[in-house]
Amino acid sequence: MERVLAKRLEEVVDALVKGKLKFHEAGIVLGSENAGALARRLALEKMYGVSLSSIGSTILDFDELVGRNIENPIGAVQVPVGVAGPLRIEGDYARGDYYIPLATTEGALVASVNRGAKAITLSGGARTKILFDGMSRAPAIWTPSIVEAVRLVKWVEEHFNDIKREAESTTRHGKLKRVDAFHVGNIVWLRFVFETGDAMGMNMVTIAVDKAVKWIVDNFPGNARVVSLSGNMCVDKKPSYLNMVFGRGKTVVAEAIVKRDIVEEVLKTKPEQIDFVNRVKNLLGSARAGSLSYNAHYANIIAAIFIATGQDVAQVVESSMGYTWTEVRNGDLYISVTLPSLEVGTVGGGTRLPTQREALALLGVAGGGDPPGINAKKFAEIVAATVLAGELSLLAALASGDLAEAHKRLGRGGCCGGAVERA
Repeated sequence: MERVLAKRLEEVVDALVKGKLKFHEAGIVLGSENAGALARRLALEKMYGVSLSSIGSTILDFDELVGRNIENPIGAVQVPVGVAGPLRIEGDYARGDYYIPLATTEGALVASVNRGAKAITLSGGARTKILFDGMSRAPAIWTPSIVEAVRLVKWVEEHFNDIKREAESTTRHGKLKRVDAFHVGNIVWLRFVFETGDAMGMNMVTIAVDKAVKWIVDNFPGNARVVSLSGNMCVDKKPSYLNMVFGRGKTVVAEAIVKRDIVEEVLKTKPEQIDFVNRVKNLLGSARAGSLSYNAHYANIIAAIFIATGQDVAQVVESSMGYTWTEVRNGDLYISVTLPSLEVGTVGGGTRLPTQREALALLGVAGGGDPPGINAKKFAEIVAATVLAGELSLLAALASGDLAEAHKRLGRGGCCGGAVERA
């Protein structure tokens, strides 16, 4: 039997190399997507004279993932995962001490977040609040004139309950909150906003809006047609002022008051120096550069958490936009981070992968919550608090002049075993 399977695999690899078989057909012909992944990998090795054995070393079951998470798989890429913590959080959903998994190849990042977490925890922890929760999709609709466009919007407002019924018929957890209209000439964008439970919700919302907007076009007593289901007013995976003002995903604030003695002992600087760096770098520097957001390195922390926990990594674009604010209060340092568009979930997408699910389990947020939505909100608070820790540490390193030295020690192979602990 093994000889037969080996022979069949060899035939499929040969057909792939000669172009007689398409790459996406390998798993179908072999009756297994795991075998298909092996065949594709072996074919590529022959075609290009390379070794892909490390990519082939994986625990992933492609029979489970093809059609849900990946197409044409050949293996997996591994990224180192470190933990920063404990980080104390006093939020509405996240309460306690957490060790946060960070997947990164950037030396010094985990150590930096770890140092910020230590300073915040010693000062009593980070407070967190979710101000808004809603995932959006905005189809673009053509009408013949602005008169007809305005009439369409009024009709949508009058039939909101019917539209809500159509949209929510596609999902158990998605709840339509509102529909906002935007105009350019005769074109209308209808920005649907949903609560999506513990899912990040992009797929959920796309399917719901597709049904809702088809119902609108079919029933509107006028001339309208859908130009694009996604009209770029959503706004997904692109920086935008719209998300900064209205929010998308979760709008979260994390704050802490770091005691003066802790700033001096742990962060090796003074509150006044951190405050000054923040104002010059994050506020004035960002303004002069024409930036849409004002922070030091939110994307570093959010990308590392997203990779570790199976989030949609492309949504780091809008999720990492935000504002850092600092004040000196009675000699102590007040610091906050505001993330208007943090898009996270604990079910669906990459969260079902085994290593990513373990990372979510470490935070106590794997899977759906009871009631639905509570796990995603808890996770959002943890992410925001971790961003706060990373932002605090980097600003302190800049204020003390230690940034380059830290990267020399931890980013160029000069790190010794206790670096993270010492931080």
